[in-house]
Amino acid sequence: MPVGDCENAFLEAARREGVDLVRYKKTWLNQRGHFGLPDRASDVTRPLHEIFLALGGNAAEQTAKRTTALPGDFIHLETGTIIEVDEVQHFTSFRLKSFEYYASDSPLGFEAEEYRELCRQFGSAADKYRQTKTAAAFGPGGRQRQRAYYDALRDLAVPAMGHPPVIRVPAPDGNGRTAFERNCERILQAIS
Repeated sequence: MPVGDCENAFLEAARREGVDLVRYKKTWLNQRGHFGLPDRASDVTRPLHEIFLALGGNAAEQTAKRTTALPGDFIHLETGTIIEVDEVQHFTSFRLKSFEYYASDSPLGFEAEEYRELCRQFGSAADKYRQTKTAAAFGPGGRQRQRAYYDALRDLAVPAMGHPPVIRVPAPDGNGRTAFERNCERILQAIS
């Protein structure tokens, strides 16, 4: 499936249901990760740093990155609710490891245990996705670790910055339309 097809199908399904979503970037969600967060998000910098280190991140390389905003999937502008559609490459063993550092009271817009289970189910295949791709601050073969870190960054920093918790929608089969349909009620509830 070509890159972007899953998200585009999700967006179209949302529009048919009357849910107005747009692509988003937030300046404080940038390539520096937790090193680039404003003081307002200081409560989440420690767990994010622990995740960063556990995933093999190199702090000197991360802090040297530009403050270019990371592109995200969607935002519901009226409520500020961010929605991320996660295809199979998001369910790695590295993403599973990141959950070990979430506080039990972290405000999440998804069921962490469901995500842990999806990581256990798809981790072997997901770990092979672009396994040789280098990622700045995570080294050779670091793309999956970087993705897991940036997912955790969104999960923890978004509520710390005053937004509702990130709504994560699993789409391991790559079908954005059915992912929206399976999660429609939860999404509608979150934005009402």
